Amino acid sequence: MKWSYVAEIGGSVGEQVVVKGWVAHLRSSGKIKFAVVRDGTGVIQCVFTEGDSGLALAKFADLTQETSCMVTGTVREDKRSPGGYELLVHDLDIVATAPAYPITPKEHGTAFLMENRHLWLRSSRQHSVIRVRAEVMKACRDYLDGSGFIEVDSPILTPSAAEGTTTLFETSYFDSKAYLSQSGQLYNEATCMAFGRVYCFGPTFRAEKSKTRRHLTEFWMLEPEVAFGDLETVFDVAQGLIAFVVERVLERRRGDLVNLERDLSALERIKAPFARMTYDEALEVLRAKGYAIEWGADLGGDEETALSLGLDGPVFIHRYPAKTKAFYMQPDPENCEVALCTDLIAPEGYGEIIGGSARIHDLALLEARLREFSLPREAFEWYLDLRRYGSVPHSGFGLGIERTVAWICGIKHIREAIPFPRTIYRVYP
Repeated sequence: MKWSYVAEIGGSVGEQVVVKGWVAHLRSSGKIKFAVVRDGTGVIQCVFTEGDSGLALAKFADLTQETSCMVTGTVREDKRSPGGYELLVHDLDIVATAPAYPITPKEHGTAFLMENRHLWLRSSRQHSVIRVRAEVMKACRDYLDGSGFIEVDSPILTPSAAEGTTTLFETSYFDSKAYLSQSGQLYNEATCMAFGRVYCFGPTFRAEKSKTRRHLTEFWMLEPEVAFGDLETVFDVAQGLIAFVVERVLERRRGDLVNLERDLSALERIKAPFARMTYDEALEVLRAKGYAIEWGADLGGDEETALSLGLDGPVFIHRYPAKTKAFYMQPDPENCEVALCTDLIAPEGYGEIIGGSARIHDLALLEARLREFSLPREAFEWYLDLRRYGSVPHSGFGLGIERTVAWICGIKHIREAIPFPRTIYRVYP
């Protein structure tokens, strides 16, 4: 008997197939009984009748929500059914009967759902979010691969900080110490000197004691880096990437966005090029909106939200005060008080999804910045070598996957944008 996935079942109308999955819903209507079965690719209504189902109908009584089973039946088209097809059941094999399932159609609190995240992932809403996430990640790779970039992995265990020493997760490493990576950027700078255009893609870790809806302690980041690139390179690659990703998700995951009740028109308006404003211009906008913010202060979540409201698309905020940014950012030659850096702020109040800059390529200046930030020189000798042996201007950025997914899906908290979120309060399950 042919094993068919639900997503492919439309090609088997009139044929007998086997669907293998889990019971999502059960109901009865007189002598006819229905089991909605999901297999990870979709859901299909399985119809049990006295005339066609035989012994399978007697087994229906043993089905419970999340019971795993193998259902044999004939595929027929029915536009009223989920997915437009249903299965007229001839046989049923129960693999494992599930006891009373803890997640029911009633409302559950966030704490309960997060405690049962391993089960919550089976819900229709979470399916849609994770499928969008997968599409976002694939689209990112497709865009960069198609633009001449090569993916080069960066290490998870590192000897030094990329961003700030106060947000490092420390671990013992035999007779010394190591840290979980905050970013692959420093290593990208090494690989771009070898390959020109590179990116790394993987988990990063920040020991930030933040309780906002935009922060996780473990998250995934895409980080491109370009030798001979400048701040304009960051603008060009970043806006091209985001426009491509949004278009791809609208094309391939529109059904999931509809299931999430996402306003598709807001995404359909996302077109490059994106708006830009300097940090100074951003302060003027914020002050006009009643924010008392002094020059030199970094922009927080509330300020980012205020800047994005009323805009149809993302906006680049660029040239922040150098003292608020990382040690490796190139100062603006026209004003050394600001860095050649930018954050891309998503619309609709979702905040920063990209941070990038031109990197310092002068050895003496980078040595001075290490001293200024009180960073241990010995841990960065290899990084300084990049400025000794054929240094060139270069630039890059980091894209937070969970923040991007949360924005595209229109969900409030990024804890739903990753299968198993890690926060300051949660490392289980």
